[in-house]
This record gives sequence, C-alpha cells and structure tokens, in this order.
Amino acid sequence: MREYSVAPLVEPADDEGLADAVFERDPDDVVFSRKTADGWLDVTAREFTTEVREVANGLVSAGIEPGDRVLVLGRTSYEWSVADFAALSVGAVVVPVYPTSSAEQIRHIIADSRPVAGFTETPEQRELVAEAGLSGHCWLLGELAEGEVADEEVDRRRAAVRADDLATIVYTSGTTGVPKGCLLTHRNVLAAAANVVELLHEVFRPSSGEPASTLLFLPLAHVYGRVTQFGCVWAGVRTGLVGTPAELLSALPSFGPTFLVGVPYLLEKIRKAARTAVGEAAFPAVDAAAVALGHARRHKTDEPEASADFGAAREKLRAAVGGRLRYFVAGGASLEPSTADFFAALDVEVLGAYGLTEASSAVSMSAPGANRPGAVGRPVPGTTVAIADDGEILVRGDQLFPGYWPDRAGAPAPWLASGDVGLLDDDGFLHITGRRKEIIVTSGGKNVVPAPLEDRVRLHPLVSNCVVVGEGRPFVTALITVDSAALAGWAEAHGVDCSDGVPVGDQRLLREIAGAVDGANALVSRAESIRRFAVLPEDFSVERGQLTASLRLRRHVLEAEFQKTISGLYGN
Repeated sequence: MREYSVAPLVEPADDEGLADAVFERDPDDVVFSRKTADGWLDVTAREFTTEVREVANGLVSAGIEPGDRVLVLGRTSYEWSVADFAALSVGAVVVPVYPTSSAEQIRHIIADSRPVAGFTETPEQRELVAEAGLSGHCWLLGELAEGEVADEEVDRRRAAVRADDLATIVYTSGTTGVPKGCLLTHRNVLAAAANVVELLHEVFRPSSGEPASTLLFLPLAHVYGRVTQFGCVWAGVRTGLVGTPAELLSALPSFGPTFLVGVPYLLEKIRKAARTAVGEAAFPAVDAAAVALGHARRHKTDEPEASADFGAAREKLRAAVGGRLRYFVAGGASLEPSTADFFAALDVEVLGAYGLTEASSAVSMSAPGANRPGAVGRPVPGTTVAIADDGEILVRGDQLFPGYWPDRAGAPAPWLASGDVGLLDDDGFLHITGRRKEIIVTSGGKNVVPAPLEDRVRLHPLVSNCVVVGEGRPFVTALITVDSAALAGWAEAHGVDCSDGVPVGDQRLLREIAGAVDGANALVSRAESIRRFAVLPEDFSVERGQLTASLRLRRHVLEAEFQKTISGLYGN
C-alpha cells in the first residue's frame, strides 16, 4: 500500500471551539462585509461578536442546552453566519439544510436529527419546516431578540465547549440514496480549516501586504462552504457573503476579491460571461489566445507572443473579476484543463483540491508553488493519504468524522475509505482516476445519487430502464428505454404508429415519459433533478454488455455507447 503523510501545521487545543476563532480576534479586525444599497459595509470582529452574543443569549433564554440540535435553512448570508456562530458558542449542534431541499428531504432530516429549534430565511420556509415536523422555536434569520440571561452565562457556555464536542450534523448522500447525518466535531472542522489556511498562507495572508479578501457564495449547508467560512474568520480574511453564483458574478467588480473558493462550474460560468466583456465577435480569438498562453504558463513552456489586441482584452477580463483576483481554489468536481489555462492567462492560479464531507471537505490541496496540472494537490497538513491495493483512496487525520448520526456507525478504523480511485505520484501529488461509489458529482459540485431517480422513473408502466448521467457536467440528464409490451398497448390506445419500432420523437410518448421524470424530480432538489432526457430506440441487454448478469447497469459501457446522444442533451 502506497501512502504519503504531511505533518500538521496546526493542532487544535482540547478546550478550543469553533466560535473562539472570532471571539479571540483583534476586535478591530474586519471579518465580514455586508452588501448594502450604498456598497459594501465592513463588519469588525467586535461588531460581529456583539451580534453573535445577542443571538446566543436568546438561544440560552429559549432553553437551548449543549448538544441540542438547531436547524438552519437559508441561502448563504451574514445572518446565517451569525446564527451558526451563536449556536456553536453555546454548545448546540447545527443541522444545516439546503434552501433548495425538497419537502421530503427536509422531513427526513428533521425526523432523523430531531432538532429542538431552528432558523429559516423566510416565513414560507418556517411554515415548511413546521409542516415537516419541527415543533420547537423557529426564528427568522436576523430576527431573534436578545435574551434575558446574564452575559456571564453565555461566556461560561462558550468556555465549556471542547474540541471533541459535536459541532454539526451534515446530511450527505449515501450509496442507498437516503441522506445520512455525518457527524463533525469542533476539532474536525478546526483541524481542516486552520491547516488549509497555513498551507495556503500566501492566499489567506499575502506577503505583498495587500489584505486578503474573498466573496463566499458556496452554500453554508455544505461542509465546503462552512469550512471556508471558519478558515476565513480564523485567518482574518475580509469575507463578503452572497446568496447565489449569479449574485457573485455581479458583485465581483465592486468587491474585488483576492481569491475565491468554489467549484469548477463557477469558473466555466465566468469564462462564458467573458463574452460580454470583450464582445461576441472578438471572444473566440481572445479565448484561443488565452488558452494558449495559460497552457504555456501552467506547463512551464515557452509563452506565445501576445498581440496588443489580446493585451487590451485581457485587462477587460481582469476588471470583470474585480481586478485583484489571484487564486481560485477549485474542489468538488473535475476541471476541464482549458478552463484552468484560460484563467492562468489572466494571472489567476487555479488550485485543485479534493475532499469529502466525512473528512471535513479537506483531504488534499494544491498550493502556490506546489500546483501540478491534473493533480488535486498533496495531502493537507495533518493528513495521510494511502492507495489501497485495489486503487481506492484511503484517508487518515484529525479532520475525519467520528461516524454517522446517531450511533457513530461508519467511523474510520483507522482509515476512511473514500470510495474514489486514484494514485499518488513520486512527489506525493494525488490524482483522481475514478469513482467506485455510484454517486454523480456535477460540475457545480453537487452530489447526486442516481438510483432513487432511476427507480422512480422505472415505476412508470412504459419505462423499462433508466440511466442517469451528469458526472462533471452542469446538470443531470437521463437515457430512458421503453417496455415493448407496454408500448404496444399504449400505442394502440393512442393511435400511435409503432410499426417501425419505438417512436422516440413522438410528442405524446415524450409527454408520458416526462410525467415519470417529473415524479422522480419531486424527490430531490432542483440541483439534483433530471433536466433533459432522451428515449432510446431499444432496451438495454445483458447480451450487448449493457447490463450485468444480475441486470445491474454497466454505466461506463452505456455512457461510452451513447456518447453522441448524451452530448446532444448538453448541446444547447
């Protein structure tokens, strides 16, 4: 078994909690920045901790005890962060929920985690969680009034929090499709956040003297966004919070971040938006020149001579991303190489990363001066990565979760088996070569379990089989086959001619199949839903190698065989 270890740069103290990251900062340090009608308003550590203390006081006054679960549902926002830090500071356990979650997903999370209170962004969401089973207090984010307990009691509760206390339960897709509650302690998240900050010292604490700043748009319901938040507070980064990627694109010029943390999908959106900055007609030539220049820079070969026109276009593109952007940490999915080349030409270094919810999102990461094309970096400090004999990536470190809620099942002993396949090169860089588990990761970093969608689609009488597609792509699609016997009866009843085989373009048939897809989509959030589908002219078979002997889908075979059809689904 091949392995590579990196010594920790930071080891959390036993009595350290996540909220200490801001309470112990210089009170005059800027930690957040709020978007207002008049521009960006900086928030100091003193101002932030005052608001956190007020909400924490309200939570204690409402009877929230250490270990109680508190649900938070809403888009990324300053108010979300206040509620998060407040709950953690009094020993409560935060249960984040995506605002795009379906009613069925919310019901499962509430029934499983049994929160005693919650926060939502809107009154409609508050009604939704009440209908889903939340019977305790539920406040709107930013509206919890100050409580009546003494400040000394709030301080005592914060001082009592220990590194190994449970901090959060993050629901992540399991191989069965039922979301599982991943337990993360204060130590897990602190070890991940602080060691990433120290590894990326030049990103979080630039030697140039220019203060680091970032716009955080990742969902705080996702561990990637939460760990980024804590790392930025721990490092003293000026952090602007925006609710969606669409808001991020419009906020870049006015905020001017020095780095961003996100998923490859965002880089693709920024690259596409560049057409507006330089003009539709000029963009193809600018894009080609940028890719050529960036490729030479990333692979350290001779750079092509750039034209004056490209130089002017490049300055427009730099201005479109705020003028100061130097780094983009990209995790969650694979990145198409030409996109990394494009940004390298704009003096933006893309740092590949790899992580899992069960490892507090941090397994390996590239860094300035240690960034190899095609790799996802070396192990994060304090982490050992090994490659098992069958190629599976194994992980060990302080950031590893203690198990799944409620009984800590699945705890690593001593290795966390990632379910992914990779290799370590001679210099310790990790390369992802495949996935063992049947979980799709879109280019936006969303984990999608295909089986529940496929199972629900197959419930329709006309459907014989369904395979969901979307790995590394912007959204989920599906290939669907029709049951020949059911089709014959349906066609006769509807006057559809099937003499030449399955009428894959018949609108009546497509509407029927669309109903099956709609039923499956009701189970999941929009980000996980099937956006487009194609009906195939014949069913899958064991004989053609499309199914195993036990009739399981051979996904890699189907995706290769129907590559042209799949490309068509993403072609417009």
